Amino acid sequence: MFEPAVSTNAMRPSLLTADAPSMADSLPSINFGFDDLRDRMAHFTERFDTFIAKGRKQVLEERNRFRINVAELHEDQRLKTREIDNLALKSSSHAQTIDKEAAETAEMHAAITSITQQRDARAQHRDRIRSEIAAVRKQIAQRLSAQQQHAKAIDEQAQMNVPELHFWQTYLCMRIEGTGTVDRLRFVFTHVDEKDWEREVCFDLDTEKKDYRVAGVKPRVDAEQIDRCVESLNDSRDLGPFLKRMRELLTAAVK
Repeated sequence: MFEPAVSTNAMRPSLLTADAPSMADSLPSINFGFDDLRDRMAHFTERFDTFIAKGRKQVLEERNRFRINVAELHEDQRLKTREIDNLALKSSSHAQTIDKEAAETAEMHAAITSITQQRDARAQHRDRIRSEIAAVRKQIAQRLSAQQQHAKAIDEQAQMNVPELHFWQTYLCMRIEGTGTVDRLRFVFTHVDEKDWEREVCFDLDTEKKDYRVAGVKPRVDAEQIDRCVESLNDSRDLGPFLKRMRELLTAAVK
């Protein structure tokens, strides 16, 4: 330990002699540890520089990794955006396809409905035509049967009428002629005029329908009288009395 009082007393004799040691030599040696401090500072500086270098390198590496990650994220985002756009395009195309198929399906359903309605209408029309054909066939069969029966009756009546007709032709001085018209007969009488026995009078009888009618008379006879004769003929279907009565009317018209 350094003591100032002792050092002062020791220094005083030395100042009196020339060979005495200097004050600097007589001062105590003090070790402040600068070398150690310098070494420690150098070691600290080296470690600090190393730390800074490592930190800078780490920061650079992290920044590079961050930039790479950001670039990868941007690339991923671009790819995802492109993929989304492609999916959106595909979705739009698919939606259009679905709409088109739905429209085609609706059109097909409408066509099927129309064809079904046409088929049903044609089936109904066919059934109606079949019913009408069956009804017409039934009517034809009924008419054919009636005509056959009527023809049979006419044949039977004709066989019976031949002798009677011959009698009336002789008795009434009558002959039967055709008129050139289907279902129309002309009855011609003679010996009706006392002045001219060859004079002829006639009338045309239309037999086209069920009810007969007189289509023409020569000479003219009162229409009401003819209608009564025809009405009696249609009621009785007896031709003899009708011819006799018509001869009487024609004879009266001549006089």
